[in-house]
Amino acid sequence: MSETVTIAAIATAPGRGGVGVIRLSGQNLLPLVATLTGGKTATPRLALYSDFVAADGTPIDNGLLLYFAAPASFTGEDVIELQGHGGPVVMQMLLSRCLELGARMAEPGEFTKRAFLNNKLDLAQAESVADLIDASSQSAARMALRSLKGAFSNHIHALVDDVITLRMLVEATLDFPEEDIDFLEAADAKGKLQHIREQLDGVMAQAQQGAILREGMQVVLVGAPNVGKSSLLNALAGDDIAIVTDIAGTTRDTVREMITVDGVPMHIIDTAGLRDTDDVVEQIGIERSHKAVQQADVALILIDPREGVNARTQEIVDGLPEHLPCLEIHNKSDLLDATVLQTQQYIARASDVMTLSAKKGDGLHQLKQALLKQVGWQGEAEGLFLARTRHLHALQAAAVELAYAADCGEAIDLLAEHLRLAQVCLNEITGEFTADDLLGVIFSRFCIGK
Repeated sequence: MSETVTIAAIATAPGRGGVGVIRLSGQNLLPLVATLTGGKTATPRLALYSDFVAADGTPIDNGLLLYFAAPASFTGEDVIELQGHGGPVVMQMLLSRCLELGARMAEPGEFTKRAFLNNKLDLAQAESVADLIDASSQSAARMALRSLKGAFSNHIHALVDDVITLRMLVEATLDFPEEDIDFLEAADAKGKLQHIREQLDGVMAQAQQGAILREGMQVVLVGAPNVGKSSLLNALAGDDIAIVTDIAGTTRDTVREMITVDGVPMHIIDTAGLRDTDDVVEQIGIERSHKAVQQADVALILIDPREGVNARTQEIVDGLPEHLPCLEIHNKSDLLDATVLQTQQYIARASDVMTLSAKKGDGLHQLKQALLKQVGWQGEAEGLFLARTRHLHALQAAAVELAYAADCGEAIDLLAEHLRLAQVCLNEITGEFTADDLLGVIFSRFCIGK
């Protein structure tokens, strides 16, 4: 990077704590260290215990100062970390002192953005920093760390290298139009292209698994009033999240709870019973329920097996989006005689039908496994990495370009162009080719101080 101003931010979470950290990044920060510590000198990577002083020399706080000299730092610039007492007031006083000395407040994700711009991280690794912080399960944290260490990026770089090699081979033939086909056949260009496509398919499969673990799945509970949606939510969450009564319309708004199944986050959404009502508050809840259904990955259609599919349930089923996968759940099995308890499928569009008792917990394990199957989760495997929707779109776009390349026949110029476009798509993942506005969107979602 060219000349940059020094940035500063509180890097620890808001609130009170035993220790609070303020991070600074910029160029030639040793004079700032001397001013802040009353004349002391910092040695790179060696903790310095000192008072942190105000402009008049009075101490603001005392603690440890860590100095990381460029380029051997997270951002590639000089970096200072001030570790003081974690009270909100003293942290703000110390941050204000840093701003007085010429720093400015860091924007969200600006430290990581500078690391990316200074080639300390590629874009996929930079995104994994935020994913590691936001991880909602141990599996997600492990996979985010693999991405941070370069597991995903290494796959992409290998694909790009293979595409470049094939591009060199193809474009070299453009200068010899009379011999290009024979030359490419002798060099097994088709075989090399097929190998790249197979490798890309493998990376895409891993990325899809990583995206499931990062994004989780939205599971919406729908059905007529009093079929046990709230009871099922409480059973899955293992707590009394939703109020349960025999009165229709008890749930008047969407209730959300996140659970983890085999490391996969599942956002369970209990909807207000979808029905006609004159209650204004309940109408708002039903409207939100319809919105939750539109955004869901899978719907659990709850049925009281003593009644089967009544008119209300059929109306709800008919109103579900056509693309939304559905599981048919026969609840309240504890109220049925064993001789009556049969899994009869009422809803033709349901991909599976299950019987359970939310009250007693019978059948919950089978339901959780069925939900994992719906999203194609195959379990955490060695070397799996976290991925984002943006990455999947780029991989899919690259696969399309490679498919076009395979169909080019003797049109060598078109083959060369589709290979080039495939490389562009892959480079978007690691940031070798990334629009500035995309960078702004990505890093704006980071927390301040990181």
